[in-house]
Amino acid sequence: MKSLSSFIKIGLLLAVQFSFAQFTDEINSNRPGRSMMAFSVGKTIIQAESGINYVSEDHKALDYKANGLMGEFDVRWGLFFEQLEFIAEIQYQKDTYTSANFEKERSALKKTLIGAKYLLYDPFKNYEDKPNVYSWKANHRFKWRQFIPAVAVYAGANFNFTDNPFTFAPSTVEEAAISPKAMVIAQNQFGSRWVLVTNIAYNKIGTDFASIDYILTLTRGFNKRWSGFIENQGFMGDYYADGIVRAGAAFLFHKDMQIDASIGKNIKDTPNLISGGIGFSWRFSRNYQEIKMEKDNSSKMDKKMKKKGEKEAKKRKDAVE
Repeated sequence: MKSLSSFIKIGLLLAVQFSFAQFTDEINSNRPGRSMMAFSVGKTIIQAESGINYVSEDHKALDYKANGLMGEFDVRWGLFFEQLEFIAEIQYQKDTYTSANFEKERSALKKTLIGAKYLLYDPFKNYEDKPNVYSWKANHRFKWRQFIPAVAVYAGANFNFTDNPFTFAPSTVEEAAISPKAMVIAQNQFGSRWVLVTNIAYNKIGTDFASIDYILTLTRGFNKRWSGFIENQGFMGDYYADGIVRAGAAFLFHKDMQIDASIGKNIKDTPNLISGGIGFSWRFSRNYQEIKMEKDNSSKMDKKMKKKGEKEAKKRKDAVE
């Protein structure tokens, strides 16, 4: 109950006002990291993000090992509003579990999660960074607005209708068939190359597997094609508490397609976890209709003079008639 109260306070602190999402000219994938960005893909956009990973698990205390493959498949769909996105996340793992003289094959859906994300606030909406024609220093000074994050909220549900052999709880503890997840997302844009994404989540709420999780992802764009990232993910639950560090890179070979590679390692040896893999992201944007907003660059004086001119013209017209 205390953890739920803390999560709600964090959410209320960050979620301050409404705004709109942003469609980008090039695909903006959550991969290869595990964090979720604040911005949606855009209304009518469908985006698929997939990956295949080699996973290795070695538990020294319980004396067992497990090695195999895990497939990931996420679908993101912008629907109804620019700032709203529906997300389906699936993980399927197949491995070989070995303990002493015992060996067995394991396979199951490790994660099935369906939810929705809504962008609440964008610090750069209706903000125009006008250049100073008189000062080079003013144009290149540090901008404190970068520390104000874009904020989104997420709500979803975990589905578990079969026995999941990949939990760390005792076999006597049964996982709930359906459990909720809530998350607050913050995203900072530092200059044109750096992006920091923060996720704070309360997962499997109300169950024995409930945990407060976080992800911090720092991404850097090296050029128009290449980007790299480092990431720290943490889990704080009764049955599993750990931290994972990841790093990787992504290559944009088409405005709607991206490939990536990453590797990750946890910080403890109960169990010791190592994973590495490749991924592919694809965006279907053919049905997207760009939202354009008319911009009025006229000054107040210009508007006043225009209005005055219209009145004088009307007077002259009336006098002639």
